[in-house]
Amino acid sequence: GAMTDPKGDRSKGPSEQDDPDLFTRIVDSDEKGVYVSGAKAHQTGCINSHWIILMPTIRLTQNDKEYAIVGAIPADVKGLTYIYGRQSCDTRVMEGGGDIDLGNAKFGGQEAMMILDRVFISWDKVFMNGEFEFASMLVERFTCYHRRSYVCKTGLGDVLIGAAATIADYNGVPNVSHIKDKIIEMTHLNETIFAAGIASSHQGHKMKSGVYLNDDMLAQVCKHNVTRFPYEISRLAQDIAGGLMVTLPSEKDFRHPEAGPMLKKYLVGRKGVDVENRMRILRLIENMTMGRNAVGYLTESMHG
Repeated sequence: GAMTDPKGDRSKGPSEQDDPDLFTRIVDSDEKGVYVSGAKAHQTGCINSHWIILMPTIRLTQNDKEYAIVGAIPADVKGLTYIYGRQSCDTRVMEGGGDIDLGNAKFGGQEAMMILDRVFISWDKVFMNGEFEFASMLVERFTCYHRRSYVCKTGLGDVLIGAAATIADYNGVPNVSHIKDKIIEMTHLNETIFAAGIASSHQGHKMKSGVYLNDDMLAQVCKHNVTRFPYEISRLAQDIAGGLMVTLPSEKDFRHPEAGPMLKKYLVGRKGVDVENRMRILRLIENMTMGRNAVGYLTESMHG
């Protein structure tokens, strides 16, 4: 679902921009379909997709009719260019040290900007064509589903809470009262997000089409919680993890014949804990709260 446009000057609407392509628009049409140009920003997972559905991103006026386009395009359609996004810490994966510094090695996400240059959409794949008066309703219903769907961040929260509890155990302090209090608070915040999302679905109602729409107010509450609570959960995880989370040498150093044995000697935790496992948990917390996956857990929670 490609909704977000670059937007340009936020004080102006699509038709008021100096460059008309700052919002995706219809530039031509014929008996076979329409042709669109523009761009879609922050497109999470777009390179993994088979189809892209283009949608307006804001309320439109009569002057914005050419921007009132909803249509489906194959992900490899002619005229579509992907420019891959860059993230913090993304060069460390190329150092060749192994897999500790890779983050989510098998299932890492990505974002890209999509540039559309006269991309063709056949009429049977066009679902809105100039009906600007419905753009606002479309955006509101999309965000009703989307903001409720951000309950998915509680799954990431579960991972981070588990990592925080694990590093507390590895450090030998799982039963210290302030550590337990912080893990309880992390759990409370995470489950509060989950509760609002589930409540929004439970309070959903059937539309005339037969489709169910979840409760709008509770969806907004869910997303409002998501913009705040993951940051506090992350702060507490970093607090429990300790400073080694950001001063930890690379895996390449850990594998070094001289530096490696010294690191294994001085980076021990409690007895019986493998030093490499301690490193992996610290890297996980770093990855989720300030590294590459913080894009998906924190920034996306704020702006998605």
